[in-house]
Amino acid sequence: MLISESTHHHSESPAIALSLALPPLPLQRPLLLIGHGTRDIEGRQSLIDFAEAYAAMDPSRPVLPCFLELTEPTIQAGVDQCVEQGYTDLSVLPILLFAARHNKFDVTNELDRAKQRHPQVTFHYGRHFGITPGILDLWRSRLADLDQLEHNPQGIDRGDTVLLFVGRGSSDPDANGDAFKMARMLWEGSGYHTVETCFIGITHPRLEEGFRRARLYQPRRIIVLPYFLFTGLLVKKIFDISAQQQRQYPEVEVVCLPEMGLQPQLFAVLRDREIETQLGQVQMNCEMCKFRLAAIGNHHGQDQGHNHHGHNHHGHYHGHDHSHSHSQPVADPYAEPTRYHQRIWQAP
Repeated sequence: MLISESTHHHSESPAIALSLALPPLPLQRPLLLIGHGTRDIEGRQSLIDFAEAYAAMDPSRPVLPCFLELTEPTIQAGVDQCVEQGYTDLSVLPILLFAARHNKFDVTNELDRAKQRHPQVTFHYGRHFGITPGILDLWRSRLADLDQLEHNPQGIDRGDTVLLFVGRGSSDPDANGDAFKMARMLWEGSGYHTVETCFIGITHPRLEEGFRRARLYQPRRIIVLPYFLFTGLLVKKIFDISAQQQRQYPEVEVVCLPEMGLQPQLFAVLRDREIETQLGQVQMNCEMCKFRLAAIGNHHGQDQGHNHHGHNHHGHYHGHDHSHSHSQPVADPYAEPTRYHQRIWQAP
């Protein structure tokens, strides 16, 4: 198996990142960047490096990285730090690719908790990265690099190549659908034989099934595209499984791209998201959100006790007390397809 670029040294250098011209901020409001969180030391450091590089582009306001779960600093600690410095207006951006439960529900629940502790603070919650031209350009550039002789010594044509797009996987059908949409848009007009979309966890098809489907087209090469911002346990699992597949099927070349990392396209999208929070222009597509549908099913606010879920993407009210256990690994409740289909549209 070939891994295009070093998996840990592919990010843009700080000098390149600092040279990126960003539009000015209307306000000097502190910014909380909220990552998912990981037990992987390198993955944790990747978000911190990302936040530091972004902050260095514009030192006019604090930029604080924090994590939803699994590691520190927590969201509560990030809010406390801003409050200690005298701030009462905070921009909050989820460093997440698609809008799923963490974005719609868990982060906003943490902000509700912080609001109870600091009622004087106003949170301006922004959008996830989503499907944007900048991220499409990032991946198209990486794929173009794979056409170069150093990465394609056999000169394998794109028509003999299958893209294997690997998402994280979610219990939210809306986010899973966005992964398929992103994969399709990346493939359109690319010249590759086809694209298969799969996931490393939670949902289906899983990565091993993605490889099986990709081989049905009898390609000479499979390019694995891990759709992740930063490294971590799941990204490393993708590399391991890809290496196993290469050993098992040596007649098909497997090329595995690394995660995105610190890239100017991501910083540009992040700037757009931050400006949206400052101008009050945040827009989220809620029509197919299962939390919204569950709220409608509860008759718009009928008291259902602990199972009631308020839902408001323009503010951040969510009436669910959610906590994460860090001591025990959580079993995958969607491991079997039958169980997956039984549970997927249920809002927790």
